[in-house]
Amino acid sequence: MDRNQMKAAIEAVLFTMGGSVEAGRLAAALEIDDAQLYALMVEMMEDYNAQERGIRIIQLENRYQLCTKKEYYEILIRIAKQPRKVTLTDVLMETLAIIAYRQPVTKVEIEKIRGVKCDHAVNKLVEYGLAQELGRMDAPGRPILFGTTEEFLRHFGIRSVDELPSADPEKIESLREQALAEADTQVGV
Repeated sequence: MDRNQMKAAIEAVLFTMGGSVEAGRLAAALEIDDAQLYALMVEMMEDYNAQERGIRIIQLENRYQLCTKKEYYEILIRIAKQPRKVTLTDVLMETLAIIAYRQPVTKVEIEKIRGVKCDHAVNKLVEYGLAQELGRMDAPGRPILFGTTEEFLRHFGIRSVDELPSADPEKIESLREQALAEADTQVGV
């Protein structure tokens, strides 16, 4: 690997990792010694500082991190303050529906219904302000209970979870029969 390729690799690693990376790990990954890495890092830091770039590399003891330059913090804050549009994937919608209809509900109960782990989906819904912790169940391990929020009500244009549409029993039976037929088909394969 030539010098420019090593710099590009360092940049890729620092960007991908997000946080600081130990100098020893970088040197080992590039198959160079610590002195060579240090020389590359000094050169890269000087390059970033000399150019009109929005990022820089900082050294934190024996670690390096890619960061934004201080002079752009105000712009970053303006962007961060702008409301972002939340996109709910099918997984998030399914998890949110379970929480809405079964609240208060634990992750274990959600996972039993969905048949897969739900940590990421529940955490995202909490992050988006659509679900929240309601307390803990009085059971071994004291699992967290989840429910919907006022933001959930606003987002879906309802005043109360009582206004959620009820499922048509005939539709439920039809879906159950389809699921059983699909399961039989997959087992027979």
